[in-house]
Amino acid sequence: MASPLASDDSLVATLRSAGCVFAEEEAAILRDCARSDAELATMLERRCAGEPLEYVVEWAEFHGLRVEVTPGVFIPRRRTEFLVDQAIALSPDDAAIVDMCCGSGAIGAAIAAAKPGAHIYAVDIDPRATACARRNLAHAAASVYVGDLFTPLPASLRGQVDVVVANVPYVPRGEIGLLPAEARDYEPIDTLDGGPDGLRIAARVIDAARGWLHPDGHILFEISDPQAETAAAILASTGFRARIVDDHELGATVAIGSR
Repeated sequence: MASPLASDDSLVATLRSAGCVFAEEEAAILRDCARSDAELATMLERRCAGEPLEYVVEWAEFHGLRVEVTPGVFIPRRRTEFLVDQAIALSPDDAAIVDMCCGSGAIGAAIAAAKPGAHIYAVDIDPRATACARRNLAHAAASVYVGDLFTPLPASLRGQVDVVVANVPYVPRGEIGLLPAEARDYEPIDTLDGGPDGLRIAARVIDAARGWLHPDGHILFEISDPQAETAAAILASTGFRARIVDDHELGATVAIGSR
């Protein structure tokens, strides 16, 4: 009996039968990453069982970079590249930038690539995420901290931050079950669950950011389109000038608060 890995066509067919929409692209990635037929077989089995491709190969493409992503760490989405673009546009060349709830550090790494003179302060409460972020930010001017929101940052940074960029969990708790199985079954729920309205953590970040931002600073975070009005109201009630920007092609919406 011929092996399902005998040809690219059979590899694609196996992935397609497992429900992989982009079977051709995934087959090429798996074959390129596997160091042996045995490893390819294992990777194919994991992918066909539903595990996200990014966990199987331990990297994701994000904003032109190959970012390391290990199992248990939030997988950066392509739509979040729009958040990165907004942060880059608002950041001075020598900015102090806080990548809050940094996960793999993908946002910080992408900003650092565009703004090599900036210093990235990446924070996450999960040590698995910060271990991954340290590797992704190893060649940038960056410091990585484990802790709850701004708590672990050095006190000397208060009032000096130019930009806080945060891809906080923003899925309303009641909608977690509607997410694709790859997300709800494999990614940590606390990287997705934003509380009853999806904005519980965002509101905490906004409130705390006031004491850390420079008088001309900005806070940016990703939301869903239905959350835009509420997000703007939270920013305004906390003393920020609020605006909402979006990219319909990427399906991305970003809330921006300026001092």
